[in-house]
Amino acid sequence: MTDYKNCSPSDCRFKAGDILTVPVIVASLGNFVDVYDLVLFSIVRITSLKSIGFSGQELLDHGVFLLNIQMAGLLIGGILWGIFGDKKGRMKILFGSIFLYSVANIANGTVASLHAYAFWRFIAGIGLAGELGAGVTLVAEILPRGSRGYGAMVIAAVGFAGAILANTIAERFDWRVAYYIGGVLGLMLLVLRAGVIESSMFKQMEGMNVHKGAFLKLFTSRARFFRYMKTILIGMPLWYGAGLLITLSPEFARELGITGPVSAGKAVMFGYFGGLVGDCVCGFLSQRLRSRKKAVCAFMSLNLFFIAVYFSLQNSSVETFYVVCWALGFASGYWAVLIIIAAEQFGTNLRATVATTVPNFVRSAVIPIMFLFQFIKKDLGILYGGALVGAVCLCISFYALYRLEETFNRDMNFIEE
Repeated sequence: MTDYKNCSPSDCRFKAGDILTVPVIVASLGNFVDVYDLVLFSIVRITSLKSIGFSGQELLDHGVFLLNIQMAGLLIGGILWGIFGDKKGRMKILFGSIFLYSVANIANGTVASLHAYAFWRFIAGIGLAGELGAGVTLVAEILPRGSRGYGAMVIAAVGFAGAILANTIAERFDWRVAYYIGGVLGLMLLVLRAGVIESSMFKQMEGMNVHKGAFLKLFTSRARFFRYMKTILIGMPLWYGAGLLITLSPEFARELGITGPVSAGKAVMFGYFGGLVGDCVCGFLSQRLRSRKKAVCAFMSLNLFFIAVYFSLQNSSVETFYVVCWALGFASGYWAVLIIIAAEQFGTNLRATVATTVPNFVRSAVIPIMFLFQFIKKDLGILYGGALVGAVCLCISFYALYRLEETFNRDMNFIEE
């Protein structure tokens, strides 16, 4: 295997034979199903709540409540699956999480009350929590050092395609059927994972006297804690855009005076399609620049610009609104690079814990973001409240990125003491 400790740009080229391996493909399909479900609720939020019997302001209030419940499940599941993955193996997460998700998603299609809906969104959130982090951890430990950024790029790009499928299914089928399809996709993926091998780095730990999956170790060292928190905080703008601006796009469009009805499903589809392209570009950029930080900084700057454009769309056309949703998605395309940064920051005995909890803490950041938005909009309104929340998120994230250590050339075969 090539030594990538001081890899030159030519060593870090995209080599399909090295990257498009079975673990990468399986992890990519896992993220595909993950994104399908996360996006599906945003798409069918209004339709499903109307079907259960709600209307008017309840569609927004109950929608925010269910989104928060789902994110709480992701948060708890991220911790549980991460610890489990460092103790028992990366593949154990990938089997257990997809099974729980599949059962919960099928059950989501049967709900007839808000409480049942909330319960199964919570369980689905727990199930989904292990997918992305475990997949990226496995791929990062298997691929050569100079290729792991490309591996994460493929995982994220395929995942974003799940959003496109979710919108397509939701437009053609009843919302209950859309949930059933997600559950069946998960069960099919469970079968495909049977032949995937475990990470050799994890296997090397089996005979070592080290603390594996010790989540509390992230908080017992000041340096380790801040390293962990900075990794989480640079992802806040991602779910500010996806969780607030795009999920609540019909409400924002109404306040902006967009000339025509805006579909949350289409806004989500355009946003995630932009994310698909953005993740490929950001992943490629991080490899060519041989720097994760420079690539993320470039995309966060784009994020700032397009958020400003979003809030200046008064009386624009529906088509222009969707184009800006695509641009917001593109500028949020550092998701894959963020997860590979998380995996590169920590040793093998904590890597699954970190790589699984970081994306779910980032996703769960939508909870305080939504609460802050709900509180501020009472006085400032939807537009000024949303813009202020975005400014806060971006300021925090830029500072965290500035303080974060570069990890592009880091050797991942090490242990956290």
